[in-house]
This record gives sequence, C-alpha cells and structure tokens, in this order.
Amino acid sequence: MQLDTDFVRSQFPAFSEASLEGQAFFENAGGSFTCGQVIDRLTRFYRQRKVQPYAPYEASRLAGEEMDEARARLAALLGVAADEVSFGPSTTQNTYVLAQAFRQWMQPGDVIVVTDQDHEANSGPWRRLADEGIEVREWRIDPDSGLLRLEDLENLLDERVRLVCFPHCSNVVGAINPVVEITAAAHAAGAFVCVDGVSYAPHGLPDVGGMGPDIYLFSAYKTYGPHQGIMVIRRELGELLPNQAHYFNAGVLYKRFTPAGPDHAQVAACAGMADYVDTLAAHHGIQGDAAARGQGLHDLMRAHEVALLQPVLDAVKDRNTVRLLGPAQAEARAPTVALALTRPGADAARDLAARGIMAGGGDFYALRALGAMGVDAEQGVLRLSFVHYTTRAEVDKLLNALEDIL
Repeated sequence: MQLDTDFVRSQFPAFSEASLEGQAFFENAGGSFTCGQVIDRLTRFYRQRKVQPYAPYEASRLAGEEMDEARARLAALLGVAADEVSFGPSTTQNTYVLAQAFRQWMQPGDVIVVTDQDHEANSGPWRRLADEGIEVREWRIDPDSGLLRLEDLENLLDERVRLVCFPHCSNVVGAINPVVEITAAAHAAGAFVCVDGVSYAPHGLPDVGGMGPDIYLFSAYKTYGPHQGIMVIRRELGELLPNQAHYFNAGVLYKRFTPAGPDHAQVAACAGMADYVDTLAAHHGIQGDAAARGQGLHDLMRAHEVALLQPVLDAVKDRNTVRLLGPAQAEARAPTVALALTRPGADAARDLAARGIMAGGGDFYALRALGAMGVDAEQGVLRLSFVHYTTRAEVDKLLNALEDIL
C-alpha cells in the first residue's frame, strides 16, 4: 500500500491557497499546515459554541462534549486512558509546570537525567532544578554522530535517579531514539521517564501506552492541529506528584497539571486531528480500533517519508562544504535534516526562498546539541523538514534548489 498524497493534500486548505501556490514547504518541524477538519471545528466552535462549557444550555453542553471528545479520541489513538491526556498552552509551558511539580516532590540530592540532544523546552526547566539542590546529570551525545548511546545512560543511573528526560527524536539531529529500550532501562533503575515527542509525533502519533514512558509531550500545531501543547501523564505518576492546579481540581487527573484555564475552542478543535486520522485510515482501508488505525497510518506515513528522505540525504552527505547532522540512513531518522554549512543557515534559507522553497535557518533552540557537535550556534544550520503530505515533485524541486545554492 502507498500513501495517496493527492487525497492527503485535499484535506489541507493551504494547498489550495493562491498565496502559497508554487512554493514547497520544508519547515514543517517548526509547525505543520492545519488540516481542514481542525479548521472546520475551530470555526464552528467560535461561531456556535463560544460560551463557558459544561452548563446545561445547549451551546454550552455541546462545547463541553466536544472538548471531552477531543481528549477521549486522542487518548485512544495514543493507547492511554482519556484522563491521562492533558492540554496546555504549549509544550514548553507544560514542561515547566511538570518541573515545578517534581521540584516539590523531590528531595535535595535526588537526581534528574537530561540530554544535550534536546530542544531547550525539555531541558531548561529540568536543569533549573539544580538551584533547588537537585542533582542534574547530562546524558551526552556522541560529538561526531549526534547520537545518544544507551550504555552511556546506564552509567548515569543509580538509586538516586528519579527522572530521565530525553527526546523521541531531536529537532536537529533527527535520529529516532529507542524509547522502549531507554524507558525499560530507566524503569529498571527505579526512575520515571519523560519523553519530548514534539519532533516525532508529526510523523505518526505514537503508541505511548505500548512504549511505556510515564510522560509524553507533543505540540498539536505540529500534528496538523491548533496551537496547543498535549501532554500524556500516566496515572501512577500523575497521582504521585503534587497538584499544580486549583485545589478543588486535585481529584481530576487531566486538570492537575494545567493551572491555567484551557483554551476551550482549541481543545475542542483538537478532535479534528482524530477526524483527520480516521479519514485517512478509511481512505486507505486501514481498519481496527483507534489504536490499530493510528498505528497503521503511522506506518504508512513513515514508509512514504523514508522513500522521499533518502534521496535528500544522498544529495548532501558527501559534499565537502556540507555537514549532515545525524544518520545518513532514512530509516534511522525523521525527515528533519539539519545541514551545517560554511555560511549562516539563515542565508541559505533566504536563497532557497527565492527558489520557491520554504525552509528555516538558525539554532532552533537546540544550542546545546549544536555546541556538543562543534557547530557554531550563531551561524546555525539550514534545516529542511517535511512530513507525509510532501510529494516527490516537491523533493525534486528541493534537490534542484540545493544544487543551485550549494
């Protein structure tokens, strides 16, 4: 089975917009286009249901039901219980709130493990706990490959480690980390696990329940939805950590770590992400329960992306003036490709823009990873990132443009 990209793209209004015609989008790691199902739900909510939810009158009842629907359907796709899914204003904010909860729960001398492969959002809040007497240990990447080695983590684990934080995949290295194996090693040492899935989830929603981490975070605006942070916290940990919300919400798991009131419309619109998954699954004949449909679509998306990614990697990996960060094999990484050049990445992105390629240049909040690999963070990298709605024709256009500017 192959992904029907014509059908996929018909679900995204952006591909019918005259203002975007003739441009190929290769900065999806910074945020994806929004599918029509999400836009329709958001529009309907603002037109018909923009009232305080959960009251007995009809508009309010429907508003609350749609918010609950979003949580329940996304939880089913992720393989977790509905109340283990929380919404917040962003993944950065969600992580900060979690760090405050751990700050209250942990004792001086307890240990948190972080990596230098992370986006700063899943590193900085945890590192700040060192000011409270928490020991922070850094799981460091290989400076040449940018990869995290499991044996290096095992050397950091002991009975004082309470939490291990790492990315499912880095937003500049691109390598897909073995979440199941890392989680098992951390759990065996008695530690909880927090996975930053922001850079992985756009390539197919993961089976969080099957993989086993205690926390999994990602951003809806990168998974074809509204600007919300989505956070899975498994029940055992969620009930153990101190409540961060209003005291009277302490008994509701999905409210315990969202001190700010939810954005009702955007939470409700997240149900459109589940609509999109179901629409694509039905079109491609993928059957079963929500988790099976989600996993089947995940595999279909990944196969399409891998096929498009390898020619890009082959085109850049052996150039003398280009350093490809991360693996040169498409199966081992997400289609997020960072290139260290002999000039600023932003300059190269500007040259690509003149050729109809929308890409990004800079440090992408991954200064620690770039520094660990010897890349000048001020010069940054050129980042080329795509997802399942990207076509072979767009990749060919990218390759031609790269040939011009490199």
